[in-house]
Amino acid sequence: MAATSEIIPVIDLGPCLAGDPDAVEPAAEQLRFALTEIGFYFIVNHGVPSAQIAAVFREAARFHALPLERKEEVKLDRHNVGYLPLKGDTLRTSTVETVTKANLNEAFFVARDLPKDHPDVVADRRFRSANQWPSSLPGFRDTIVAYCDALELLVRKLVRLYARALRLPLDYFDQAFTEFQYKLRMTHYPYQAELADDEFGIAPHTDTSFLTLLAPNEVPGLSIRTQSGTWIDAPAIPGAFVVNGGQLLQRWTNDVFLATPHRAVNRTGGERYALAFFCDANIDWPIAAVPTCIGPDRPPKHATTHYTDYMIRPQHLDAAE
Repeated sequence: MAATSEIIPVIDLGPCLAGDPDAVEPAAEQLRFALTEIGFYFIVNHGVPSAQIAAVFREAARFHALPLERKEEVKLDRHNVGYLPLKGDTLRTSTVETVTKANLNEAFFVARDLPKDHPDVVADRRFRSANQWPSSLPGFRDTIVAYCDALELLVRKLVRLYARALRLPLDYFDQAFTEFQYKLRMTHYPYQAELADDEFGIAPHTDTSFLTLLAPNEVPGLSIRTQSGTWIDAPAIPGAFVVNGGQLLQRWTNDVFLATPHRAVNRTGGERYALAFFCDANIDWPIAAVPTCIGPDRPPKHATTHYTDYMIRPQHLDAAE
């Protein structure tokens, strides 16, 4: 790992996932470096099969190839699940760019696949709805749910490294992530012959999440804004997930860990798909600065909040997550 914030670190999870106790602290230190210096890192040897990832990309392409009227049968709802059409949102909350044009992407969002008789679904509790699934796409739901299940297991292991990176006990976040909130965004960035300088596939923004997992992608498009203010293109590392922190991670860490602005533009001359998995704690878990990030000379910068309260705050105007 190069000791510069202009390089995105690569963390090998293989030894940690294999149970090597001596691998935890070095990996946690790499993670701490990544999240205090740039806000992004790669993970390799993460245990999610490449064939499973490829299958989800195929399903995303199948969905987005449907006629518009079919996709609009499952249009994005108040719980942020369903279909967001092309140019369906404009990110007006960017702190690094004045955004005036709609995003040049379309997306399909799914959350934890709760049954329709789940008490939260019956009560129509915000962000705890049943998913909207497209009709007549055999295998689509099963493939997507299995992928979310695999990433859920990975995240539960990954948050243990976050705990150690924050100088906390290894199991500090375990209870907070027993049934954590997540969203999978399956995005299609259509071919664009030309883009103006102020047009984006998705405009510069920070995620709201504790962490986001972006699936390995052979088609480039992601750019990251470093602390020096320069934009760098994220390289495509075979088999590597890109991971970043968001606004709620900042609140957990009293701004010790970064929520780094990033953007995506499709200039490949073809179609681009992306799979972003946004993760947060259990819906009722209080989000407050952890004890190792506060003290007499470092008081909490943010009031305690909860997932739902944060997501419905007035300034949260987009569906990017």
